[in-house]
Amino acid sequence: MSGFPIPVSVLTGFLGAGKTTLLNRLLKDPALADTAVIINEYGEVAIDHLLVEQASDGIIQLSDGCLCCTVRGELVDTLADLVDRLQTGRIARLARVIVETTGLADPAPVLQSIMAHPALVQAFRLDGVITLIDAVNGNATLDAHVEAVKQVAVADRIVLSKADLVADPGDLETLRARLRQINPGVRLLDVGETKTGVAALFDCGLYNPATKSADVRRWLGEEAAHDHDHHDHDHHGHGEHDHEHAHRHDQRVRTHSLVHDGPVPFSAIEMFLDLLRSTHGERLLRMKGVIELQEDPSRPLVVHGVQKILHPPARLPSWPDSQRGTRLVLITLDMPDDYVRRLFAAFTNRPSVDTPDRAALENNPLAIAGR
Repeated sequence: MSGFPIPVSVLTGFLGAGKTTLLNRLLKDPALADTAVIINEYGEVAIDHLLVEQASDGIIQLSDGCLCCTVRGELVDTLADLVDRLQTGRIARLARVIVETTGLADPAPVLQSIMAHPALVQAFRLDGVITLIDAVNGNATLDAHVEAVKQVAVADRIVLSKADLVADPGDLETLRARLRQINPGVRLLDVGETKTGVAALFDCGLYNPATKSADVRRWLGEEAAHDHDHHDHDHHGHGEHDHEHAHRHDQRVRTHSLVHDGPVPFSAIEMFLDLLRSTHGERLLRMKGVIELQEDPSRPLVVHGVQKILHPPARLPSWPDSQRGTRLVLITLDMPDDYVRRLFAAFTNRPSVDTPDRAALENNPLAIAGR
């Protein structure tokens, strides 16, 4: 299909974070011409763009060629309708899709809709998740709502809004540090950095069609995440009970950076991913990985998953840099201590203390989960 796959960006953030303000600014940027914006209801989002021509079948065409459409039933139906309109000539060109979630939404179902449908994965690719955080109320929101923590945890870009309204600069730095601890691989921006252009928010995906290249380190957030394999740490025994209680949702989220030097058999990786998803898939918020396969080490395998949904693995034509091996970054919620590390060690033949041998694990895959 010519022009496919179309990049999809998911715009999320809790109530009052400023998604509507950012969305209106994005719609006016010439760089986002030929973009479709999917929102829940027009009444919930005040589009102050210049509306023109037609407003039918849930589609509003904007003056610069952008489209706005409501989610009619399922997101899958809306995306499929956009593809149909493009293929039948009712839309001349579609360069990008932005999906705005409701403020209370867990972003995982939206990501799954894009990644799991057999037809849509041919037409669309997930470019990235953009999460807005209200700098004034951000800490309180994260304390009160685990959904807000999930929105931070799965983000590729975090945009801080209303930073100029924060009275104490120390509070702002505390929030920034907290966001980086929840998601150490994320790129953190101030909303002011988006006013000069939208480039900083998009092209979060692995493959850049414009340059025909892949930036593995940036996509994985590896440099930031590599030292956070022990993000499993807790604050017990530090005497900071109030802090621990206030940030109880944060402690439920962990980032695991798994590295294995040298190639691994496809069967080992396949079984590792299958067991991880079957035993604790609901706790796997997001997973990214680049793998050196034993069967063909010259072409890296790229994997990307959300909870139990794994996007069809893709092969890059070659390694984008000199660093090979297997690199996986997983963000989990309420995952048992050491489960990911021990499971990965079992299938890469790097047993650690108390790691069951691989044959035993294959015969009883749930054994490790109970330890």
